[in-house]
Amino acid sequence: MPEFESVSFPGTNGTTLAGTLDIPDGDPLGWAVFCHGFALGKNSAAASRISKVLSEHAIGVLRYDAAGLGRSTGNWEDGSFSTKVADLHNAFDFMRSTGRSPALLIGHSLGGAAALAAAPGLSGLAAVVTIAAPFRPSHVAHLFEDELENIAAQGQADVEVGGRTLTIRHELVQDLHRHDLAGCIASLDMPLLIMHSPTDGTVGIDNASEIFRTARHPRSFISLEGAQHLMPEREQTTRAADIIAAWSGIYLRQARERAGSGS
Repeated sequence: MPEFESVSFPGTNGTTLAGTLDIPDGDPLGWAVFCHGFALGKNSAAASRISKVLSEHAIGVLRYDAAGLGRSTGNWEDGSFSTKVADLHNAFDFMRSTGRSPALLIGHSLGGAAALAAAPGLSGLAAVVTIAAPFRPSHVAHLFEDELENIAAQGQADVEVGGRTLTIRHELVQDLHRHDLAGCIASLDMPLLIMHSPTDGTVGIDNASEIFRTARHPRSFISLEGAQHLMPEREQTTRAADIIAAWSGIYLRQARERAGSGS
């Protein structure tokens, strides 16, 4: 049976990020990093269930909490899209330091946008998967659009997002609008799997279309019919994980062969 291990590693701005390693039983086919969505955390349905099922397919996964979430130190409101991308680099550095160099990167929602932004600069990466990802990071601002004027005038505001109260700072809003992923996606020189529900009411399917049109081949699209944006249904997370495992298998094997040959 797959196992799990609690880990921690240095994050941006002096934080310590808490993570979980879902470890396969036996020799892993490869290792992956999972980046969760906006303020969701490593134990969200998408992050935890997909990672656990992937470990049953011999793919080990690191999932971790952003600063200020779960057992990670720091304040969530100090973070931004830029720190989310930087912490992906920190996660990869940590995995390499343990001898588990990741070849697969998976991102859900805003974590998918962060994965696309970080991927071109991650050595050893062989493939990328996005799930319900926005084409523009600024898309997330619609979650608190009623407070944008207050945030601009006062510098910050407390907003209700996903059943919790979060402090949104003007710096976060500015940072979201500063990032344009088109160049990152167009320059992505590796296989990309885009997964999205056609009935996603939070991040519309047009985002997947824009990502697909901007990316170069090899690129693939899977429609997650019936899935909600946060993917609370176990059937949907299991289906997504099974598809990811089947799609990424050839790339993980190739990456393992390259590592074994020293090339």
